[in-house]
Amino acid sequence: MAEEEKKPRKIVPKKYPMPEQDPKERVHNFNEVPLGQDAQTAIAEAQRCLQCKRSPNRKVCMDGCPVEIDIPAFIKKVQEGNFEEAIRIIREKQNLPAVCGRVCPYENQCEGVCVVGKKNEPVGIGRLERYLADWERKQGKTGKIEVPPPSGKKVAVVGGGPAGLTVAGDLARLGHKVTVFEALQYCGGVLIYGIPEFRLPKDIVRAEVDYIKRMGVEIHNDFVVGKLETVDELLQDYDTVFVGTGAGLPDWTNLQGENLNGIMSANEYLTRVNLMKSYKFPEFDTPIRVGERVVTIGGGNVAMDCARTSLRLGCKESVILYRRSDAELPARREEVHHAKEEGVRFELLAAPLEFIGDECGNVKQVKAIRMQLGEPDASGRRRPIKIPGSEFLIDAQTVLIAIGQSPNPLVPMTTPDLKTTKEGTIAVDPEGRTSKKGVFAGGDIASGAATVILAMGDGKRAAKAMHKYLTEDPSWPSPEVFEKLSCEI
Repeated sequence: MAEEEKKPRKIVPKKYPMPEQDPKERVHNFNEVPLGQDAQTAIAEAQRCLQCKRSPNRKVCMDGCPVEIDIPAFIKKVQEGNFEEAIRIIREKQNLPAVCGRVCPYENQCEGVCVVGKKNEPVGIGRLERYLADWERKQGKTGKIEVPPPSGKKVAVVGGGPAGLTVAGDLARLGHKVTVFEALQYCGGVLIYGIPEFRLPKDIVRAEVDYIKRMGVEIHNDFVVGKLETVDELLQDYDTVFVGTGAGLPDWTNLQGENLNGIMSANEYLTRVNLMKSYKFPEFDTPIRVGERVVTIGGGNVAMDCARTSLRLGCKESVILYRRSDAELPARREEVHHAKEEGVRFELLAAPLEFIGDECGNVKQVKAIRMQLGEPDASGRRRPIKIPGSEFLIDAQTVLIAIGQSPNPLVPMTTPDLKTTKEGTIAVDPEGRTSKKGVFAGGDIASGAATVILAMGDGKRAAKAMHKYLTEDPSWPSPEVFEKLSCEI
């Protein structure tokens, strides 16, 4: 019997499939593409987990999680069918599980170091997190969440995106009074205005925000810090401030013709579609005319969102123009796969040279050039090099620029002694402290444009440091620490 127990357990080699909308149907609607798994499938997927323990000699799933969820523990509860305890374990570390279960790049994080994944497909950790969050929401629990007695400390959070919401939830759990100041009409940041409905339904984001509000967090929408009040003025009423204003400033190509009508940033395009609900025209009177062909410049998740959204808005052909090859596409493979299924055309190893307009000032063509890959650059990816004489034209009625975002400069500009880096991000130490005592920062405003889960990881580290600052250690790094990181804005 003992020998039988030592035999390795046979693992189902592939993840249990996730039902999805048919590509031919979903390109005509904004409904969510993956339909979710049922309880039986979730339990079966959880059974693929080996319940690995952490070891100095190997990485396991927990080592890949930026918010430090006890993944084996919650999966063990799913194996037992105890979904309530499983989501409770996740909620100990994670304030937005329904969001991260959908948009987190878990294939490069927790699932990327899953031991099962060394010989088979990794355990579907992201799918299990999504299932549990959806299960919890369907239970209809809306009551107040128990938190410790008030600490007497007040915290201001500037920006209601993933980093800010993480800080707010974590500090509310510790008994601090938290107020979030959000510039837009809805809390959620990029989760609301950037990610399309078919990838992250807005009702799910609002439910997650409601969970945080039920902890006692107060949210002020339409409140632009740097205009209505500055960080210095907030510090007169609050014991500490967290800045999580994100990277909402679009990057541009600066090529000739970029100011033609029909050319817009991905930020503007996705915001108009999401917040202004142009996809519901004429119910919402904010249409976007995309024309027959839309060309999206870029290869990240935002570019995929733009290209796939354009199909749903009625264009006949949606084209991705990206200067490297398929292997270097920075978008999640799942998003690339979905885009290809839906008919997005990939014009790879090609880069724009200029934008050509008609006599009325509307874009009509993109002049591009073929590229080849040379030696790796500073990012580790092979550098794209132009091939002389390979210029070509692509007709286009709409061009979307999705090549990246830069930090929002408003808070640094209105906080004179808040030091920034040469990239425009707020200079922070490893705990999220800034050059201004009592002020912390995290997410894209501190790291540059990154992922939702990395912003949440920043928020968790900052929340720990803020709690320590409020309760036991108000010391602050010397100015020299930030001089090495920063330049004056």
